[in-house]
Amino acid sequence: MEEIIKEIEQFNKERDWDKFHTLENLAKSISIEAGELLECFQWDSEKYNKEEVCEELADVFTYCIQMTMKLNVKPEEIILKKLEKTKKKYPVEKAKGISTKYNEL
Repeated sequence: MEEIIKEIEQFNKERDWDKFHTLENLAKSISIEAGELLECFQWDSEKYNKEEVCEELADVFTYCIQMTMKLNVKPEEIILKKLEKTKKKYPVEKAKGISTKYNEL
């Protein structure tokens, strides 16, 4: 992850783009790119272009990583922290094999 963060930092520095990466703009960009990812499946979820899906997914990841950089948090730490919280909401014995929301388990 550190290598990816360094690459993103260098990319933005070379272009002087960091000044545009406010938390609000990054949140907007994540949402926009997530919409573009969803668009890959718009009319036929069985027939999608894997390369296009991966490119849009990479855009979402990149903006998410940039947001963690602005917040001065480590992606791994916040993901693992949230996963622990989610494990408590969805205990295996109640949630295995079903997609019911946690408050209805």
